[in-house]
Amino acid sequence: MPKSDVNKNQQIKIGDEYFQVLKEDSGRVLTQGEPFVIVDVKKEKLVVKEGELFLYSDIEGNVSREDISGLGLYFQDTRFLSTFDMKLFGSSPVLLSSTADRGFMSQIELTNADFMCADGTVVPQETINIRRIRVVNGKLYELIRIKNYNHFPVDISLEFDFDSDFADMFEVRGTKRTKYGTRLAPKVSENSILLAYHGLDAILRKTDIRLETPPTAIEGTKAIFRFQLKPRERRVVKYSIEPILPTTRPPEATDFNKAIGDVRKSYESWFKGSSQIETDNELFTAVLRSSQRDIRMLETETGMGYFLSAGVPWFVTPFGRDTIITCLQIMMLDAHPATATAKVFTQLQGKVVDPWRDEEPGKIFHEVRRGELANIRAIPHTPYFGSADSTPLYLIMLSDIIKWTGNLELARGMVEPINKSLDWIDEYGDFDGDGFVEYETKSKRGLVNQGWKDSGNSVVHTDGSLADTPIALSEVQAYVYYAKRRMSELFALLGDHERAEELSKQAELLKKRFNEAFWMPREGFFAMALDHDKKPVKTITSNPAHGLWARIIDEDKAPQVAERLMQPDMFSGWGIRTMSKSSINYNPMSYHNGSVWPHDNAIIIRGLKKYGFNQEAARVATGLFDAALHYDYYRLPELFCGFTKRSISRPVNYPVACSPQAWAAGSIFMILQALLGIEADAPTNTLYVNSPVLPRWLNEVDVKSLRVGKAAISLKFRRDGDVTSFVVTEKVGTVRTIVTE
Repeated sequence: MPKSDVNKNQQIKIGDEYFQVLKEDSGRVLTQGEPFVIVDVKKEKLVVKEGELFLYSDIEGNVSREDISGLGLYFQDTRFLSTFDMKLFGSSPVLLSSTADRGFMSQIELTNADFMCADGTVVPQETINIRRIRVVNGKLYELIRIKNYNHFPVDISLEFDFDSDFADMFEVRGTKRTKYGTRLAPKVSENSILLAYHGLDAILRKTDIRLETPPTAIEGTKAIFRFQLKPRERRVVKYSIEPILPTTRPPEATDFNKAIGDVRKSYESWFKGSSQIETDNELFTAVLRSSQRDIRMLETETGMGYFLSAGVPWFVTPFGRDTIITCLQIMMLDAHPATATAKVFTQLQGKVVDPWRDEEPGKIFHEVRRGELANIRAIPHTPYFGSADSTPLYLIMLSDIIKWTGNLELARGMVEPINKSLDWIDEYGDFDGDGFVEYETKSKRGLVNQGWKDSGNSVVHTDGSLADTPIALSEVQAYVYYAKRRMSELFALLGDHERAEELSKQAELLKKRFNEAFWMPREGFFAMALDHDKKPVKTITSNPAHGLWARIIDEDKAPQVAERLMQPDMFSGWGIRTMSKSSINYNPMSYHNGSVWPHDNAIIIRGLKKYGFNQEAARVATGLFDAALHYDYYRLPELFCGFTKRSISRPVNYPVACSPQAWAAGSIFMILQALLGIEADAPTNTLYVNSPVLPRWLNEVDVKSLRVGKAAISLKFRRDGDVTSFVVTEKVGTVRTIVTE
């Protein structure tokens, strides 16, 4: 930091440490109230993550001072590095290749442009190789190897620019601020740079940069390495970067190699402990592997417990709906994430009426944040409860846990939170007593729309006008129906037949009323929602199709729904759009009004399969598989644009989509489970297989070590023409297989 930025007349003590104070706004990238999530989709990004720590950089591995797209090193909703830039000979090296396919580490190959040394020697382009290898494990570790391929010695100059604005994640995403904490002057030693900020929440946040390789000089916050490389000689530069909070334990002391080895072993253990899936299509198997790595990458252990983060970079946090749906998607892969998530979510279940947080007793939260703005209650995410669907989805997840694990002791221990959730649905969710769950925010900083399509313009009438709250979404009613039906089964299993009968009757009444109130005979489809006047929102969207998964849709109406979904205005060729092209509000580049979301499609595919629309399910699955092949690491993003698939086209990126994103990664497993027709019932030691159907690009699927309760079963599925059959290849423990139609 330049000396002029330091106020030498003001020194403060924080805890046991003394700091010089920086002048107001000094060195801060963000000016007051300036949003800076501006993304150039042509510029690729690299993401490495382990636990709560992740680095979001450009494809060269840098975060420049001029960046305004939210790049940086993040931990617990705070950006601990906002500048992280490497220069060779004073300019950016030339990129050769870059990958972060392993999730926890990346490797970047760089070279030089033509350069003239001080003595007049010309260093030709592509004669110096720089390899940057970084890994995240408690800290960010980086090893940089520089090799000289010239036949003469070269004087190397490497410069690293470090800085941090300690911006809150909501600030990064555009939330305006009027007050900041205290920026503190960097502390520099021979081999370290310490950046610090004392927040308005009285928390001291520090970024500790340890230079294992001693630099030639440190100028401000720039570390400079100068050395000579002989012909064919190579040199290594190592350093680590650690975010420090007073509430977190420091990571165990380790080195670069051990950091990589420990995380690699953790990944191997994760794969080994999950179901093993092999197919005869190498590309589809690659999609499965990539998705499984992403699920492991998004595992996050915190002081609150273990959960799956929703997505990088914007949602490395417990996120009610997204996390639950991801757990549901991967049950055939591994039930442990759902069990761990249930514990965290139960602890955070709503206890009181708090309008600021949209909290109500029994309600399951929407999102938790732990940055400065949450701590000072500038935002209500402590947690925030503005979600109409998290609570019924939570109940469905609990039911799925029992169906896959058979853990009735867990079920008995969950009776109280289950009843609280059911009470919320009936008392607070249905606050006008019409039999449907509605939402209406009470918080000044709350979400206007509280379904999964939570952008402000996502619920619109056919004339383009926004629907007024309270709003009853079609998919929320479907989730409530499914939750009550599943809880009826669970209470019967626990011996409470009176409660089971009561919930069964409630579910059937809801199904009847839903098919009456939401059905649009002229359109042959269901309304997206009912607005505050109970007027149907008739815009054709993907929302009602979730009713197929929940089986709330009457059998006689399902064929029309399936047919409508496959029409060109809804099915883009890559997937089913969130909104019909015929809608006045359709925009293929929007977040929710015409884009394609993999998780949305996975739920719909599962529903189509349940109603016997096998070919339609396979067709949508094919579109998503084709889309995945166009993305780096075969990784489906959170969403992509809804443009129609052409013979030479590829899916069009949505600019600020999370990638990896949990329910996008989980989608491929829900899709595969749907195609295979697998359903578990661990309490009766049964695995049901319903009309398996493999698409034309998939001939064989081997599922090994599929866990059903305490047993494990392996199955091989094979397609012969239009017929898919299966055989059981191995069983460990007691489990029977029943084929259903």
